Amino acid sequence: MQFIPEAFYPLFGQLSFGGLLGFFVGYASKKLLKLLIVSIGVFFAALLYLSYIGFIEIHYEKIMASTEGFLRSFMNMLGGGFSLPVFLTANIPFLGSFLAGFGLGFKVG
Repeated sequence: MQFIPEAFYPLFGQLSFGGLLGFFVGYASKKLLKLLIVSIGVFFAALLYLSYIGFIEIHYEKIMASTEGFLRSFMNMLGGGFSLPVFLTANIPFLGSFLAGFGLGFKVG
């Protein structure tokens, strides 16, 4: 007596691979995100300290102008050729298990 039809076997492969891959990517993402946030914080604290003691001068207007230009070009890049509904519906079992694994890995990490 067979409980699971053979037609579902490829689905189980997608689910297990997606879940494991999602877990590892989520775990690594959280660790890298923590490292990145701490590094950026130390960098800005050092800049502010150097500005406070008069060693450097920070031009905030130029920082704002370059940030706005970067964000504008980034949004233009996302707008062309990428369709989120098509991407999300392409491999639903893999994507669902990947997102569940990613959430679990991000929480554990």
